[in-house]
Amino acid sequence: MQKDWDAVASAINTRMAELGMTQAKLAAKARVSTAALREIQHAVPKDRNPRTLAAISEALRRPPLWLEEVAGGDSPEVGDDRVSQLAAEVAALRERVERLEGR
Repeated sequence: MQKDWDAVASAINTRMAELGMTQAKLAAKARVSTAALREIQHAVPKDRNPRTLAAISEALRRPPLWLEEVAGGDSPEVGDDRVSQLAAEVAALRERVERLEGR
């Protein structure tokens, strides 16, 4: 079955914008190369290791199978948009506090 890489790219880019996350930060959190992430973000058609998609999904604070489901044509529910947005904001604030405490 053909995977929908355009949908995957859109999902990643949208979620990164929601979280205010840079490409470099996402690549580091997911432990993937920025080159591989860039290819996925630009919908380069290529078979990807499911573990790569799972790592990116989790780094974007989504369930591990989220991007795999998007690639398969599913639109997995991730909860109320406002609740998801607030959860992302809380997580971002926690990261900022952790960085400040580390200083």
